[in-house]
Amino acid sequence: MRKIAVLTSGGDAPGMNAAIRAIVRTSLNNDTGIIGFKNGYEGIIDNEYVTFDKRSVGNIIQRGGSILHTSRSLRFLKKKYRQVAENNLRALCIDGLIVIGGEGSTKGAIELSKISKTRCVVVPATIDRDMPLVGSTIGFDTAINTALSAIDKIRDTATTANVTHIVEVMGRDCGWLGIHAGIGAGAEVTIIPEVKIDITKLSKNIKNQLYRGKKGCIIILAEGGFPDGGQALADLLKEHDILDLRVTTLGHIQRGGNPSSVDRILATELGVDAVISLMNGASNVVIAKPINTIKRIDFEEIIKTDVKVDMYLHDLIENIA
Repeated sequence: MRKIAVLTSGGDAPGMNAAIRAIVRTSLNNDTGIIGFKNGYEGIIDNEYVTFDKRSVGNIIQRGGSILHTSRSLRFLKKKYRQVAENNLRALCIDGLIVIGGEGSTKGAIELSKISKTRCVVVPATIDRDMPLVGSTIGFDTAINTALSAIDKIRDTATTANVTHIVEVMGRDCGWLGIHAGIGAGAEVTIIPEVKIDITKLSKNIKNQLYRGKKGCIIILAEGGFPDGGQALADLLKEHDILDLRVTTLGHIQRGGNPSSVDRILATELGVDAVISLMNGASNVVIAKPINTIKRIDFEEIIKTDVKVDMYLHDLIENIA
């Protein structure tokens, strides 16, 4: 293999830089050229890239974000721009492309693979963990710990002032982040997109908690769990006589910060295997570590499988609140 390219796409996730580092150094250690396209798929369309050497990725394993930057490319949704991208890949003699990103980025890789001669693999990186079959994704562990750090502080003031707090975390279509944050924070309730909310049952639950002497309650709300977000939920709960409520939206702080050791290790493992997989002829696969070993999951398997959260973990939150 003569030359590999790498890009980061979609929402940024802590650990992307660790993956880039592993990919660059593994490529160069195997006498393979390596470039990085800037701004995700936009970089392939605009032919905007950097050429890496080993020193290019020094001192980045601990940094959040992505040194290549990311984007959500609307142009790449159109076939004519994907053809422009393919033409640029051919002109640059790119034999393999590694896409670091989440569910949307994987869909982009799938569409590109339909017209491209370049072998393509995906390294899953998304704080939402909204990809089936792959297990933990790069950035997920860091995002949980970032959320927990904030929720722990909110718990202090909620308990002191005896106030119910709604804490909105990310998770537009998938509740993994909300579930893990809910368990880790000892939340009374977690609301996720996968479970329809019963506002009467929820209000009764909270009132029972407070009646039994609970000093302040924490409701974790995944952003897709209730229409119009935390404030709309608070307004509705006030109509059910839960009057002392506060809303905190954690937002993009969950995307930032130095990656945890878990994410640095996962990113390194997946980055190395992505390069080795390409060199061994793999294509159209997601490189993942669902449990204890790295697997190569075909794009077709990813497409036809729905994302599922662990409902046992979801129910555990209320059972031990």
